[in-house]
Amino acid sequence: MAEAGTTQYRQELVVRPLVLGGVRRIVKAYVRLWGFAPLAETAALCVHELLTNVPRHTDSPQCELTLDRHPDRVRVTVSDSSRTLPAVREPDWVNESGRGLVLLDQMTDAWGADPNPDGGKDVWFEMRATPHREAA
Repeated sequence: MAEAGTTQYRQELVVRPLVLGGVRRIVKAYVRLWGFAPLAETAALCVHELLTNVPRHTDSPQCELTLDRHPDRVRVTVSDSSRTLPAVREPDWVNESGRGLVLLDQMTDAWGADPNPDGGKDVWFEMRATPHREAA
């Protein structure tokens, strides 16, 4: 359960299909707790897209997921061991893969990828909104 008063959530993951549903629920819980309920479903979908890229485009299914709450936005970062930065390509709408970064670009306010000091990379996105508390 998401703890009240937190501004960050961090989890080390081994990306497997059965893990993704639980991670989506965690993301939605934190985004709602932080007062950004309208962003919860989209944030969870975008996290799912980033996480499915980890085993497809790196040599390891291990990564770290970080959610950060800011006054006007939520920032999500997936850190993995690959130094190769992602590139947006023309999606093949017939195949099941290849659309994740296009969707990320359309559904978020900003996204990017940066090398990290551990030799891997951080792929991140931000979603902005004015936070509000849901009625209890």
